[in-house]
Amino acid sequence: MLLRTLFLCLITISCGNLYAQPITGFTPENIPNQLKLEASFEAGLSAENLDAWMQKMAAEPHWVGTEYGRENAEWMAKQFKSWGYDTKIETYDILFPYPTIRELKLVSPVPYEARLTAVPVEGDPYTAQGEALLPSYNAFSTDGDVEAELVFVNYGIPKDYEELEKLGIDVKGKIVIAKYYGSWRGIKPKLAAEKGAIGCIIYSDPEDDGYVRGDVYPEGAFKNKTGVQRGSVMDMPLYPGDVLTPGYAATKDAKRLDRNEAPTITKIPVLPISYEDAQPLLEALKGPVAPDSWRGGLPITYHIGPGPATVHLKLAFDWKLTPAHNVIATLKGSKYPNQWVMRGNHHDAWVHGANDPVSGMIALMEEARVVGELARKGQRPKRTIVYGAWDAEEPGLIGSTEWVEDHEKELQEKLVAYINTDGNGRGFFGAGGSHTLQTMVAEVADIVKDPQTGVSIKERRIARQLVSGGPGTFSLSALGSGSDYTPFIQHAGIASLNIGFGGENAGGEYHTIYDTYPHYKRFKDPEFAYGIALANAAGRIVLRLANADVLPFEFSQWHATVADYLKEIMDGADSMRKDVEKHNSLVSKNAFELAADPRKAFVKPTAREAIPYLDFSPVQNSLAKLSNSIDTFEAISLETLSSAKQEALNKAMQKTEQVLTDVGGLPRRSWFRHQLYAPGFYTGYGVKTLPGVREAIEQKNWEEAQEQISKLSGTFDLMEAHIQKLINLTK
Repeated sequence: MLLRTLFLCLITISCGNLYAQPITGFTPENIPNQLKLEASFEAGLSAENLDAWMQKMAAEPHWVGTEYGRENAEWMAKQFKSWGYDTKIETYDILFPYPTIRELKLVSPVPYEARLTAVPVEGDPYTAQGEALLPSYNAFSTDGDVEAELVFVNYGIPKDYEELEKLGIDVKGKIVIAKYYGSWRGIKPKLAAEKGAIGCIIYSDPEDDGYVRGDVYPEGAFKNKTGVQRGSVMDMPLYPGDVLTPGYAATKDAKRLDRNEAPTITKIPVLPISYEDAQPLLEALKGPVAPDSWRGGLPITYHIGPGPATVHLKLAFDWKLTPAHNVIATLKGSKYPNQWVMRGNHHDAWVHGANDPVSGMIALMEEARVVGELARKGQRPKRTIVYGAWDAEEPGLIGSTEWVEDHEKELQEKLVAYINTDGNGRGFFGAGGSHTLQTMVAEVADIVKDPQTGVSIKERRIARQLVSGGPGTFSLSALGSGSDYTPFIQHAGIASLNIGFGGENAGGEYHTIYDTYPHYKRFKDPEFAYGIALANAAGRIVLRLANADVLPFEFSQWHATVADYLKEIMDGADSMRKDVEKHNSLVSKNAFELAADPRKAFVKPTAREAIPYLDFSPVQNSLAKLSNSIDTFEAISLETLSSAKQEALNKAMQKTEQVLTDVGGLPRRSWFRHQLYAPGFYTGYGVKTLPGVREAIEQKNWEEAQEQISKLSGTFDLMEAHIQKLINLTK
């Protein structure tokens, strides 16, 4: 098959072991050299570098705009240059609000003023850096000075407001308090504002992120009573990046929106607090006792309100333009210099950021160091490799988004794929991304060894899936949002991956002053073994993309995955229809019985709007036709193609992901162009697959759902034409 040459080749490498490995996209004669290269790459990785670099980068707080953030960018650029990369720093001027006023008081029935300060802990000097630490706040909250009764809204997600509605509780004119988790934090004030609330407080409940989970820091890894999770509440499901330059780069002279017109700044003030500060507020609430599923780990009875607790919330920010420094390091390819493979990880943090993001950034740097060393020894990759260290990821994926918007046309012409990492832990290999890359990633995961168990990271992940009742196969998850892959795949239409390790490194340091080197060394990846595993896995992926004879895109599994998404949507619509029909049947029966005997004490039920039958046949037909073309394409033998045909095929295949985008974007959010994957409008980071159709059905917008079905069918027709073009290039 063209993109899955399952040629089993025995080669002898330096350690004397024999390997039999299938490599997608490589001709049989080139497999041995690629495996030797990857073995040399793995042998060159050093955990000592990761340890030293984390101590350097996480020594001081370095959020966007700080002096230490700039120093880190310049230091990284110097390292990349020393490894043989053409390196530059590209700077954008972005809006970044720093808090100038943070006040939260319980006015009645018992006065209490929130401390809003995390305490230093013994044994971790980084937590005692005083005024150098970033105050706890939510970036892109609006300014506000509000006072109102308090209402507890659980996680503050749509189903919680449905529960409040059943209880007859309205948050209009109130201030809500919500728990972290359950959804991305920015959804909480967004929904609260839509429901009429005038302020929002978010706290970490100890059941989710504190002593209920385990010992708290410094005794254990979990959040102590004063810890506060910072984070952005920008309305990123509309668009990420600089709030004043939607869809175009925040260059020095860029035209900017008036701040009051920026749609992604929250409509109400929002503040994060600790569970120490949350307890007096929640304890003062009365009203109905919260449902069982709403109750947390504090030693109180959880009431919903509203009131009698009344709180006063006052927030103000400086709203200044701040420089964001992206480090871009390029290693020119030996054969295809105008085809790029890109790796990225952000370098800014809310405070010290040892775990998020430095643990991922240092793995990327070690990977780049060894790739550069191999190039100096004559093993330069065929395609150009570009490494990106992004700034301003934390406040809203800003550095990467501005860079992609600035270079969009060039990236769409040259960039083959983007591979992202973020913070890294230990345990199980996690991978999400474009499903055309699934086969290639599975092959890499099958050769990289898990540091703890000695089996492959693929085997260990599948074993975990089986234990939890999951499938016995390896697959990529779909990408929504939440890290720097977003502008690449969702906006520019570049095939993307997001990978990392986790599952055995739980803790409460996320976005707090406790995300430090001592915390990471004790509770995350003490020997940096999984940092090396990450560099190994990501590096092999990069090297395979950079050296493949034909780009390692595979379409059969991609098609099966997309077909499953469609079936899921169709089954969901059918289930919704049956539920409504059952409900309305009961309504009719009750109404009939009431008419026959008025003495029966029926509460008159309300009929629901009938759900129409949607016509999915256009997209079903398009997928069926596409399947036939994919079968034809993947039956072609790779080794029969001349070098010229391989080159022409690669140039065309590079555009594959762009075929799945639409310049008009998704309804009401044109920045998000991908028709297969998008963050949900009310899930934030969480993905919605086939989002145009799926969200229209969820919102019961039947006319739009049918329109989006037609649009999706058109997308698959374009994909079928693209596959036919690839077939023709092989003739």
